[in-house]
Amino acid sequence: MNPVRLAIVGSGWRAAFFARLARLLPEQFTLVGFAARQASTARAVTAQWGVPAVQSPEELVRALRPDLVVTSVPRSANEAVVTALVAAGARVLSETPPASDLAGLRRLWSAVGGTQRVQVAEQYLLMPGHAARQEIVARGVIGKATSVQLSSTHGYHAVSMMRGLLGVGFDPVTVQARRFVADLVDPLNRAGWTDDASPKPAGTVLATLDFGDGRSGLYDFTDNQWHNQLRLRRILVRGSLGELADDTVVHLMAPRTIVTSRLTRAQLGHDLNLDGHDTEHLLFEGNVVWRNPFLGLRLMDEEIAIAAMMVAAGRWARDEGPPPYPLAHACQDHAIALAIDEAVVSGRPVTTAREVWAS
Repeated sequence: MNPVRLAIVGSGWRAAFFARLARLLPEQFTLVGFAARQASTARAVTAQWGVPAVQSPEELVRALRPDLVVTSVPRSANEAVVTALVAAGARVLSETPPASDLAGLRRLWSAVGGTQRVQVAEQYLLMPGHAARQEIVARGVIGKATSVQLSSTHGYHAVSMMRGLLGVGFDPVTVQARRFVADLVDPLNRAGWTDDASPKPAGTVLATLDFGDGRSGLYDFTDNQWHNQLRLRRILVRGSLGELADDTVVHLMAPRTIVTSRLTRAQLGHDLNLDGHDTEHLLFEGNVVWRNPFLGLRLMDEEIAIAAMMVAAGRWARDEGPPPYPLAHACQDHAIALAIDEAVVSGRPVTTAREVWAS
């Protein structure tokens, strides 16, 4: 089969993830070009990637005829870019979030929601560990999932994980939240080591989310927690037959039989294994619950998740597979994340509405 013709709107750090992965998957993708607003940026992108670069989304679609267009632009610009691409006839994989605020989400849905031409690149539940945990939950090991406690990533990413693990839809959600400030050393950021060991004030947001029908979430995020390795990542999924805490699962296996088991990673390249450093699969109680679809490429977990989203979106763009993460779900996730922010500022509970994308 012919590779998916992939184009990218944007030229920054995140856009490079999509471009690199497309080049690493030549049987799946052909990188056909970029759109960048500034002429100087377009020239730089062409020099770096060796493909054409134009200065508008419309020209990108008209000149390069991509099967799928990734938008990787600031959230303030994304709404207009996605709208323009859909109007030009493109299938779109939008970066997160799809719009800045609730009004923007509603405008975007009004403009393009009915076309079903937009997916969103929400990758967290496609990361190996989280994908394996979701599979364990889906198999009913801990019974019906009733709550998710998460301290790992922020906002809409965290909400997407909670909703995905609990299997909740678009009903109103009630949020209560507070922000606390305490000293914390911040040794790492996106640029690398800071070499600054002095504690500085860091904010932590704690929020409870009531999804209804006995299902709940606990959100715990500290500033820069993505990079600051002085804060551990934690996830707890509770269910009617047990619970999953990080890589440990306790559950009722049979009458009078409570079992504690571990989720383990089969990692190549350790000790005398000469197959190269790579993640092979994840195991739970003797069964494979996740297998690396990109074995041999030596990808880190984040790259595996993004590549999995790209491949699924490419199949969807050609009507060869289901939608991997529709715009409606991304709008719902961000609306709930905005409610967390509002609850922090107001100090009062905030309940989301049943929005236009719920239908």
